[in-house]
Amino acid sequence: MAQLSCGIVGLPNVGKSTLFNALTRKAAAAANYPFCTIDPNVGIVEVDDPRLAVLSDLSQSKKIVPATVTFVDIAGLVKGASEGEGLGNQFLTNIRETDAIVHVVRCFEEGDVIHVAGKVDPIADIEVINLELVLSDLQMAENIAQRMAKQIKAKKELQAQYDALQKAIAHLNQNKPLRSLDVSEEERALIACFPFLTSKKVLYATNVGESSLPSMENELVARVRAYAAQEGNVVIPICAKLEEELAQLSPAEAQEFLATLGLEQTGLNRLIKAAFSTLGLITYITAGEIETRAWQITQGMNAQEAAGKIHTDIQKGFIRAEVISYDDMVKYKGRVGAREVGKARSEGKDYIVQDGDVILFFHN
Repeated sequence: MAQLSCGIVGLPNVGKSTLFNALTRKAAAAANYPFCTIDPNVGIVEVDDPRLAVLSDLSQSKKIVPATVTFVDIAGLVKGASEGEGLGNQFLTNIRETDAIVHVVRCFEEGDVIHVAGKVDPIADIEVINLELVLSDLQMAENIAQRMAKQIKAKKELQAQYDALQKAIAHLNQNKPLRSLDVSEEERALIACFPFLTSKKVLYATNVGESSLPSMENELVARVRAYAAQEGNVVIPICAKLEEELAQLSPAEAQEFLATLGLEQTGLNRLIKAAFSTLGLITYITAGEIETRAWQITQGMNAQEAAGKIHTDIQKGFIRAEVISYDDMVKYKGRVGAREVGKARSEGKDYIVQDGDVILFFHN
């Protein structure tokens, strides 16, 4: 995973483009009518990590390179998109390669903002979108299976994958997402190579009105929480309108504004943290005179694999890693101080990297 990417889905007029604007500080058209997003908008957002500035000061780095998240916003789906209703589901291919789906759900009542179904019902909204994702996957699975059926005659080794695909098709035919498909690890691995939308983790961004601040909780959010809990998915309440206002301010002003509302961090930061946690991602850091940089890896990755994030040559020629925890870097004022008190550990290739490790790789 080079960098985390999230596809944003939702019905028209749920606050998707408003949220996207806020996330990326990029002006995607946000208007009070359906289908104002035609082409997918792609925005790259830096992950806020205060540790980098601290380490940069200690190492006197020339620049800071944070981790990033890519957000892909597609046109609002409507009921019947798979049959070509609205703009159809042609834009779903744009988010097939993303790591997770951010499903924006309307949890505010406001007469001025029309709802495509005429009433605000977050669970009905979720089910409309989920069905469209299921139907899109079903179409793709059937096409793949059709091609595979012709190839199997010559390539018998495809049989196991074909059988696993048939189980996936049967599951999708019951309007169920592939996340809930009960198969063996081997079978799951055989279908994991296909970019099915319903096998991705989902984060529900419940968009609340300003009347629900600062708790961001209301009866509609509670209903989404209960629904998500059954699926094992996460809910992040967010006020897209507030996020859009915060996006216009400097970081210091935004922090001040949040404090006046009784909030500690932006919805964007909470969303990114939840995405990292849902996908089991952590960050290790390299710090030197040239730069201080955050590297995004999967939890459980060893030192040699982590080195490959920087360059495959470092992974191949890996000798050892000098590891200092972030806290020790700060406490002993940098690498030299940490070495002097024996807090710089020499680790081999099998060392499991921890979040916040500051690493110097030695390689030939």
